[in-house]
Amino acid sequence: MTDSSARSWVAWAVQQIQADTQRSADTHLIKLNVPELAGIDLYLKDESTHPTGSLKHRLARSLFLYALCNGHIKEGTTVIEASSGSTAVSEAYFARMLGLPFIAVMPRKTAQSKIAQVEFYGGRCHFVDCPTQMHAESVALAKHTHGYFMDQFRFAERATDWRGNNNIAESIFRQMQNEPHAIPSAIVMSAGTGGTSATLGRYIRYKGFATQLHVVDPDNSVFFDAWRSKDRSLTLACGSKIEGIGRPQVEASFMPEVIDQMHKVPDAASIAALRWLEQQTGIRAGASTGTNLWGMLTLAIKMRAARQQGSLVTLICDGGQRYMDTYHNPAWVAEQFPQLGDYQARLNSMLLK
Repeated sequence: MTDSSARSWVAWAVQQIQADTQRSADTHLIKLNVPELAGIDLYLKDESTHPTGSLKHRLARSLFLYALCNGHIKEGTTVIEASSGSTAVSEAYFARMLGLPFIAVMPRKTAQSKIAQVEFYGGRCHFVDCPTQMHAESVALAKHTHGYFMDQFRFAERATDWRGNNNIAESIFRQMQNEPHAIPSAIVMSAGTGGTSATLGRYIRYKGFATQLHVVDPDNSVFFDAWRSKDRSLTLACGSKIEGIGRPQVEASFMPEVIDQMHKVPDAASIAALRWLEQQTGIRAGASTGTNLWGMLTLAIKMRAARQQGSLVTLICDGGQRYMDTYHNPAWVAEQFPQLGDYQARLNSMLLK
């Protein structure tokens, strides 16, 4: 392929992605009705309404544009990603749009519905036994196929234009403009790649907002301990039970310097919050949303105790339909999270105090 035709293909690919962006409306900002927290307004940014059903649609779009414009992806390039599901689904969507082969490297325990979605978009799933093997296997596959390893954990924070250009932070503050407390007291976000928290934290500083960024981290993840100890070399031998967030190592996209507070959320607490959300609103979401929501509710309870008013925002990362065989399967949940009842009772008690 000549340089001219290669550049023409890249220009075509970028135009296809931009056209898809224009066809997709912004995601909804949902206000929760929680009478026990009068004076504290709670909002959920519903990222499950993207074409591929999750927050990772934004990331995948940014990663493809970044790789295309930096010359990493050309016509026919095999794209490889290390992902437990949602990023892989979104990247498979964009790969199919551009006619590119796609391979997702993921743990064998990944939800079957996510595997099916990757395959629906024409992607191929390559399985490893443990999440800690995903990166090395992706590097090896890229070398073997002469492809490109997208590496969301490395490039997430730099692929997104954090100053604006319709990123998630800009969207949140724009949608909050007419609310009673237009500038949120805090935004609560879980750490997956670290890219979304990096975007939020930098945008808040860029605009001079007083909003604090609170990042929540599940069990079996090193982000919280790394933030507290300032030690980026920490690792774990096992992965998180909360798909899509939590990592056994500190990823390059994680930016602790822009985080105001971090909180550890027990896995059973995430599931308790997930159940509470469905009971209160009918919204069925993924487990990472439960982690976010537990963090937001506990922060709201602290604000109430301090007689503070204001608004808090967090994200619905993806919908619950992807997890009918896991987080929304009562038998599976009872086996994996035996302390769930304790945390459900604790949440109800905290709200009623």
